[in-house]
Amino acid sequence: MTREMTSSFLIMTIAICTLIIAVGPSELLRIGAIDVDGHFTFKPSDLASVSSDFGMLKSPEQPLAVLHPSSAEDVARLIRTAYGSATAFPVSARGHGHSINGQASTGRNGVVVEMSHRNIGTPEPLVEPEEMYVDVWGGELWVDVLKKTLEHGLAPKSWTDYLYLSVGGTLSNAGISGQAFHHGPQISNVLELDVVTGRGEVKRCSEEENTRLFHGVLGGLGQFGIITRARISLEPAPQRVRWIRVLYSSFEVFTEDQEYLISMHGQSKFDYVEGFVIVDEGLVNNWRSSFFSPRNPVKISSVSSNGSVLYCLEITKNYHESESDTVDQEVEILMKKLNFISTSVFTTDLQYVDFLDRVHKAELRLRSKNLWEVPHPWLNLFVPKSRISDFDKGVFKGILGNKTSGPILIYPMNKDKWDERSSAVTPDEEVFYLVALLRSALSDGEETQKLEYLKDQNRRIMEFCDQAKINVKQYLPHHATQEEWVAHYGDKWDQFRSMKAEFDPRHILATGQRIFQNPSVALFPPPSSSASW
Repeated sequence: MTREMTSSFLIMTIAICTLIIAVGPSELLRIGAIDVDGHFTFKPSDLASVSSDFGMLKSPEQPLAVLHPSSAEDVARLIRTAYGSATAFPVSARGHGHSINGQASTGRNGVVVEMSHRNIGTPEPLVEPEEMYVDVWGGELWVDVLKKTLEHGLAPKSWTDYLYLSVGGTLSNAGISGQAFHHGPQISNVLELDVVTGRGEVKRCSEEENTRLFHGVLGGLGQFGIITRARISLEPAPQRVRWIRVLYSSFEVFTEDQEYLISMHGQSKFDYVEGFVIVDEGLVNNWRSSFFSPRNPVKISSVSSNGSVLYCLEITKNYHESESDTVDQEVEILMKKLNFISTSVFTTDLQYVDFLDRVHKAELRLRSKNLWEVPHPWLNLFVPKSRISDFDKGVFKGILGNKTSGPILIYPMNKDKWDERSSAVTPDEEVFYLVALLRSALSDGEETQKLEYLKDQNRRIMEFCDQAKINVKQYLPHHATQEEWVAHYGDKWDQFRSMKAEFDPRHILATGQRIFQNPSVALFPPPSSSASW
């Protein structure tokens, strides 16, 4: 044995002994004995690396161990061990760690399945050009899926704004961006899944097979199974994007135009519709809005805002190089019916992949300034169309004042593009808006940029919606009590609870969501029993 191997062995031994002293030997010995093709790690540095997330709002809690799986069967072996354990220890899948409120955490007594690190045996994306789909590992990042499909001139239909997220992670929520009005969320573009349930069973599911589990897992917040493979629908990839931004001073005109754009069908439409709110003029060129060229900036002073809130519409038209002569005319026709401030138009053209990867470029700039790894007290809400004007008056023009510490997205979606059989929850109206307050907290910034101030602001926004009876639904939801979760799911709660009893009866999975408690074994029938609750 070399000196390096001896040193590594000693470090591992010390780490395991420390954990055994802290939590007792039985579970660690049981976990360490699991035969997997990947590997477990007990090193403190590896445990620390999965104990926090992008939100940085929760105190880090290191798990017992981290599994780096090489296959779905590795995940299944771990969960079967947890299911057969006296304590039914928690297991959570972790993608790229972009949850906000510790949703991927298991606490100190669980095991985190690190899905996004490529291990020996983990399959690469497999594109089937003739069938127009790609099969991908659940921990694959969307940016790598895009790179692989573009080799065949194809791309997924629906996206998130940020590509460095895992497939399993976004499908466990919904996966939305400016294409959702047309293609629906990412969960509406899945053909098939492989899922490891809370019983440790590997299930293939689709519209034809294990249908209830298929729809339940999509948007299911990881409660019924861990997604190990997804079959994603593809379309021919465009080559270029005409990217346009225009400003509005009237919220009513802004939303009328957005709603008109998402009502269009066929080829004669824009391919992406988003918007954002400008309550602070300094944010026109912030990280999420880094669009306007320094050589040709938007002159906010030229817009008659009188210090009030402005609204920016963001739209794109996809095209191929061969269509470059006609895209100008198409865009001109489409924009004729819009009522934006005429002096505020800004347009740029870029490669399709550069448009999709736009937020990552801004991330690199923030990382260089040590402004990325800071707390992110984000609040994402679905607001019904009938109350979006009330939300504007109460929040954008009221609670927020004239200062914010990050972009505020707002754009409408069509409910008929969402499959009601999925576990995702949306308002009960045909059109609803995403409002995303994507703030970053700075300890050495102004008072309005500090974490406690922003968390209190989020609380005030939720209180306002409650008092005004605006039936908002949280996207990437986080609730403190089961009563709040019951209200969140509404008519879907009974089905949601029933599926939990069927597919994860011992409450092993995704305990960091805090929907169901992971109780002691005494409250459960033996694993061999057919009883469930």
